[in-house]
Amino acid sequence: MGNSALKAHLETAQKTGVFQLTGKGLTEFPEDLQKLTSNLRTIDLSNNKIELLPPLIGKFSFLKSLALNNNKLNALPEELCKLKKLETLHLNGNHLRQLPAAFGQLSALKTVSLSGNQLRTVPTQLCGLRHLDVVDLSKNQIQNVPDSVGELQAIELNLNQNQISQISVQISHCPRLKVLRLEENCLELSMLPQSILSDSQISLLAVEGNLFEIKKLRELEGYDKYMERFTATKKKFA
Repeated sequence: MGNSALKAHLETAQKTGVFQLTGKGLTEFPEDLQKLTSNLRTIDLSNNKIELLPPLIGKFSFLKSLALNNNKLNALPEELCKLKKLETLHLNGNHLRQLPAAFGQLSALKTVSLSGNQLRTVPTQLCGLRHLDVVDLSKNQIQNVPDSVGELQAIELNLNQNQISQISVQISHCPRLKVLRLEENCLELSMLPQSILSDSQISLLAVEGNLFEIKKLRELEGYDKYMERFTATKKKFA
């Protein structure tokens, strides 16, 4: 892509606070963006071939939304964790195996999408974030859901299409969790904590495509309580 095209994008971004350059085959984060560290509220560089996010990402102190879906990122720099205003982070379809240690400092985060990466566990860093609404960890290589998940503040947790065979009973203690998606995993019915049904806030549990028939779920203790929450929520949105 020519410099003049990039220049035009930068000028627009300076006025609008939005820099969007998707599907252009970029192999690196445009360095020229550092001229706009105090302007930009939104950066979208999805559908490129970016392998590295440079440390300068930490300078975009007003950034609210960052999207780098479908790139080639293997890791994220610690500097990313300085973005105190960041509310939305979309990193679907990369090669990420873990999150930076300081990820829990992204205190404004509401939405985190990490679908289609190479995560093997639910990152504990997510559990300190107080404003989370949606966490999407679908299509990874997660095998179990650890005890730390009980601290997760999200309203919706998507774990579809992983390899989950074990779930900590602590998931029932998530204070705000309403929607739990576990479709197409490796769960036996006996490995599904009954407290999710009898003793949690969860009002939508999606478990199709596991190692048991859905109708067996109805035989579990606590299913009636779950159905009460499910029906009440449906009425609210109807």
